[in-house]
Amino acid sequence: MRSRQLYSMILFLCLTLVAGLAGAEETIKISGQQPITGRFAFAGKHIHQGLADSLAYANEQGGVDGQLFEYLYEDTGYDLQRAVASFKKVMAKDSPVMNYGESTGEGKALAPEINDKYKIVYGSTSFSQELADRAQNPYMFVSGPTYAQQFGILLKYISENPKEKGKKPTVAFFYSDTEFGRDTIPYAREMAKKLGVEVVTEEVTKVGAVDISSQLLDLKRHNPDYCIFQGYVVPPIPAVIQGAHDFGLKTTFMGTFWAMSKMLLGKLGPDGEGYMGVNPYAYWQQTDVPMIKAIQEFGQKHHPDVTYRPNSYMQGWFTGMVFVKLAKMCKEKGLPITGPNLKDMIPLVKDWDTGNFAGKISFKDSNATGVGKVFVAKGGEFVPASDWIYLQ
Repeated sequence: MRSRQLYSMILFLCLTLVAGLAGAEETIKISGQQPITGRFAFAGKHIHQGLADSLAYANEQGGVDGQLFEYLYEDTGYDLQRAVASFKKVMAKDSPVMNYGESTGEGKALAPEINDKYKIVYGSTSFSQELADRAQNPYMFVSGPTYAQQFGILLKYISENPKEKGKKPTVAFFYSDTEFGRDTIPYAREMAKKLGVEVVTEEVTKVGAVDISSQLLDLKRHNPDYCIFQGYVVPPIPAVIQGAHDFGLKTTFMGTFWAMSKMLLGKLGPDGEGYMGVNPYAYWQQTDVPMIKAIQEFGQKHHPDVTYRPNSYMQGWFTGMVFVKLAKMCKEKGLPITGPNLKDMIPLVKDWDTGNFAGKISFKDSNATGVGKVFVAKGGEFVPASDWIYLQ
């Protein structure tokens, strides 16, 4: 009798241990390749930390019915070959079901194999229209509006806010001679025409251009109501705005996501007052946004020395929110959390309320959100100039 009880106890303990080990192995694995060092580390380290914190926050909330997320990442130094090699290595070793890539280049390089071989849901730092094309890349999504959609949001705002009532608003496109800069322009031309906004000039420079005298003279000649920058992070934006102010132009300058940072406002100084642009997410200082409050409380608990998070961090955090949302949708439908099942959830995301952090999200006609808010710089900070603007 005693030996039977002892055997039963040993068997129970063994089964409990096996169950515990099995549970430990059943994490939802998410991999990432980010430029934590190198020339884009100023953004990459914040994007990486935003995703890591977003997943850790989700785990503190219980994960997906107790199933926790595991984040596996490597630094790429913003090297495409390193990023692709890192992705393939983690796929062979750990078989994650979702991945966060470092760039448009990585997404385009991996797209064929993701569709045919790896079948893993793939988000990235990119807002590329090609990566958001559901028919071409069903496993990929964009964590906000595409670059083209960001242009569309700004043009929609311009069309509804003419400088003079009854007069067609005029705009200049100012973009870099790169894929990043040029990609949006055909769409922007069509959108401007559709919205009744007149494009009076297009100015093109190299990234970080120093000599912009001819572009400034052209802006002076056309004197646009608005000017939208695309394909830049900082230079030559400060020099353009300062030069325009020296000429006495009353042009309102605007930027898309990467030109909407506190870093840029610091470089602009007093010339930054009134600068505008589009951001898909709330800013750190918007403490009336519930998710911003949650981010700050999480930060006080885990990163007590951090007093500010840039919008690149918010992009990483929001991508984590999407990963968690897709996993929960699979669970609610009684489906295993696998790449193909997660992919099928993307088009089913409709009117998802993010608590004013990123508007109400629907992946309708493409795997991009098509929503953003226009902000304006006042007193060294960006404050809302519009409500959420939806294109889809």
